[in-house]
Amino acid sequence: MRNGCFWGIAVLVLTSSACSQVARRSGMPAGAQTLLDTSIEDIDAGRYDKLYHEAADEWRNEATLDESKATFQRLRDKLGNVRTRDLQSAREDQTSTAPIAGHSVTAAYQTKFERGDGMETITLVEHGGRWYLAKYYVTSSALK
Repeated sequence: MRNGCFWGIAVLVLTSSACSQVARRSGMPAGAQTLLDTSIEDIDAGRYDKLYHEAADEWRNEATLDESKATFQRLRDKLGNVRTRDLQSAREDQTSTAPIAGHSVTAAYQTKFERGDGMETITLVEHGGRWYLAKYYVTSSALK
Protein backbone atom coordinates (compact mmCIF):
# COMPACT_ATOMS: atom_id res chain seq x y z
CA MET A 1 0.00 0.00 0.00
CA ARG A 2 1.21 3.46 -0.87
CA ASN A 3 -0.86 6.60 -0.25
CA GLY A 4 -4.04 4.51 -0.17
CA CYS A 5 -3.45 2.97 -3.59
CA PHE A 6 -2.39 -0.56 -4.44
CA TRP A 7 0.50 -0.70 -6.89
CA GLY A 8 0.31 -3.93 -8.90
CA ILE A 9 3.07 -5.22 -11.13
CA ALA A 10 1.18 -4.81 -14.40
CA VAL A 11 -1.96 -2.82 -13.60
CA LEU A 12 -2.62 0.27 -11.56
CA VAL A 13 -5.91 0.33 -9.69
CA LEU A 14 -7.21 3.89 -9.50
CA THR A 15 -9.74 4.73 -6.85
CA SER A 16 -11.76 7.69 -8.13
CA SER A 17 -9.42 10.60 -7.54
CA ALA A 18 -8.50 9.30 -4.10
CA CYS A 19 -4.93 8.82 -5.20
CA SER A 20 -2.81 11.69 -6.44
CA GLN A 21 0.09 9.52 -7.59
CA VAL A 22 -0.29 7.60 -10.82
CA ALA A 23 2.15 5.10 -12.29
CA ARG A 24 3.02 5.48 -15.94
CA ARG A 25 2.26 2.55 -18.20
CA SER A 26 5.46 1.43 -19.81
CA GLY A 27 5.82 3.12 -23.18
CA MET A 28 2.99 5.65 -22.85
CA PRO A 29 4.24 9.13 -23.76
CA ALA A 30 4.54 11.32 -20.67
CA GLY A 31 2.33 14.06 -22.12
CA ALA A 32 -0.38 11.53 -22.91
CA GLN A 33 -0.22 10.08 -19.39
CA THR A 34 -0.51 13.54 -17.87
CA LEU A 35 -3.51 14.43 -20.02
CA LEU A 36 -5.15 11.06 -19.36
CA ASP A 37 -4.85 11.61 -15.60
CA THR A 38 -6.16 15.18 -15.86
CA SER A 39 -9.06 14.16 -18.11
CA ILE A 40 -10.13 11.44 -15.66
CA GLU A 41 -10.01 13.93 -12.79
CA ASP A 42 -12.09 16.42 -14.82
CA ILE A 43 -14.67 13.76 -15.75
CA ASP A 44 -15.00 12.64 -12.14
CA ALA A 45 -15.29 16.24 -10.90
CA GLY A 46 -17.93 17.14 -13.50
CA ARG A 47 -15.76 19.78 -15.22
CA TYR A 48 -17.47 19.19 -18.56
CA ASP A 49 -17.01 22.73 -19.93
CA LYS A 50 -13.27 22.47 -19.32
CA LEU A 51 -13.09 19.07 -20.99
CA TYR A 52 -14.89 20.36 -24.06
CA HIS A 53 -12.89 23.56 -24.45
CA GLU A 54 -9.57 21.72 -24.07
CA ALA A 55 -10.55 18.75 -26.25
CA ALA A 56 -9.26 17.95 -29.72
CA ASP A 57 -10.98 19.34 -32.79
CA GLU A 58 -12.12 15.75 -33.43
CA TRP A 59 -14.24 15.94 -30.27
CA ARG A 60 -15.69 19.38 -30.96
CA ASN A 61 -16.49 18.44 -34.57
CA GLU A 62 -18.62 15.53 -33.30
CA ALA A 63 -20.65 17.38 -30.66
CA THR A 64 -21.50 20.82 -29.36
CA LEU A 65 -20.72 21.91 -25.82
CA ASP A 66 -24.36 21.39 -24.80
CA GLU A 67 -24.45 17.91 -26.37
CA SER A 68 -21.22 16.93 -24.63
CA LYS A 69 -22.43 18.18 -21.26
CA ALA A 70 -25.78 16.41 -21.69
CA THR A 71 -24.03 13.12 -22.52
CA PHE A 72 -21.76 13.32 -19.48
CA GLN A 73 -24.73 14.22 -17.27
CA ARG A 74 -26.79 11.28 -18.59
CA LEU A 75 -23.90 8.93 -17.81
CA ARG A 76 -23.58 10.38 -14.29
CA ASP A 77 -27.35 10.20 -13.71
CA LYS A 78 -27.59 6.56 -14.80
CA LEU A 79 -24.33 5.16 -13.42
CA GLY A 80 -23.49 7.43 -10.50
CA ASN A 81 -19.97 8.31 -9.46
CA VAL A 82 -16.94 6.17 -10.20
CA ARG A 83 -15.90 3.88 -7.36
CA THR A 84 -12.84 2.20 -8.93
CA ARG A 85 -11.03 2.01 -12.27
CA ASP A 86 -8.78 -0.84 -13.35
CA LEU A 87 -6.63 -0.18 -16.39
CA GLN A 88 -7.19 -3.08 -18.79
CA SER A 89 -5.12 -1.90 -21.74
CA ALA A 90 -3.34 1.11 -23.18
CA ARG A 91 -2.47 1.18 -26.85
CA GLU A 92 -0.40 3.71 -28.75
CA ASP A 93 -1.13 4.02 -32.49
CA GLN A 94 0.20 5.93 -35.45
CA THR A 95 -2.27 5.65 -38.35
CA SER A 96 -3.58 7.62 -41.29
CA THR A 97 -7.09 6.22 -40.93
CA ALA A 98 -10.09 6.29 -38.60
CA PRO A 99 -11.13 6.20 -35.88
CA ILE A 100 -8.38 8.75 -35.07
CA ALA A 101 -5.84 9.61 -37.72
CA GLY A 102 -2.35 10.43 -36.49
CA HIS A 103 -0.57 9.66 -33.23
CA SER A 104 -3.03 8.47 -30.59
CA VAL A 105 -3.27 6.60 -27.31
CA THR A 106 -6.36 4.61 -26.28
CA ALA A 107 -6.80 3.50 -22.67
CA ALA A 108 -9.52 1.06 -21.59
CA TYR A 109 -10.65 0.79 -17.98
CA GLN A 110 -12.91 -1.70 -16.25
CA THR A 111 -14.87 0.68 -14.08
CA LYS A 112 -17.14 0.21 -11.08
CA PHE A 113 -19.74 2.93 -10.81
CA GLU A 114 -22.20 3.44 -7.95
CA ARG A 115 -25.01 1.80 -9.95
CA GLY A 116 -23.24 -0.73 -12.15
CA ASP A 117 -20.06 -1.87 -13.82
CA GLY A 118 -18.84 -0.71 -17.17
CA MET A 119 -15.95 -0.18 -19.54
CA GLU A 120 -14.54 3.30 -20.14
CA THR A 121 -12.49 3.93 -23.27
CA ILE A 122 -10.54 7.16 -23.54
CA THR A 123 -8.71 8.17 -26.71
CA LEU A 124 -6.13 10.95 -26.85
CA VAL A 125 -4.59 12.39 -29.97
CA GLU A 126 -1.37 14.35 -30.46
CA HIS A 127 -1.35 17.50 -32.57
CA GLY A 128 1.75 19.66 -32.86
CA GLY A 129 3.48 17.93 -29.97
CA ARG A 130 0.54 18.41 -27.59
CA TRP A 131 -2.01 15.81 -26.44
CA TYR A 132 -5.80 16.34 -26.54
CA LEU A 133 -8.84 14.37 -25.46
CA ALA A 134 -10.45 13.04 -28.65
CA LYS A 135 -13.01 10.43 -27.57
CA TYR A 136 -14.67 9.09 -24.43
CA TYR A 137 -16.98 6.07 -24.44
CA VAL A 138 -18.72 4.15 -21.70
CA THR A 139 -20.37 0.79 -22.22
CA SER A 140 -22.44 -0.73 -19.44
CA SER A 141 -25.51 -2.91 -19.15
CA ALA A 142 -26.69 -0.37 -16.53
CA LEU A 143 -27.17 2.16 -19.35
CA LYS A 144 -29.98 0.11 -20.94
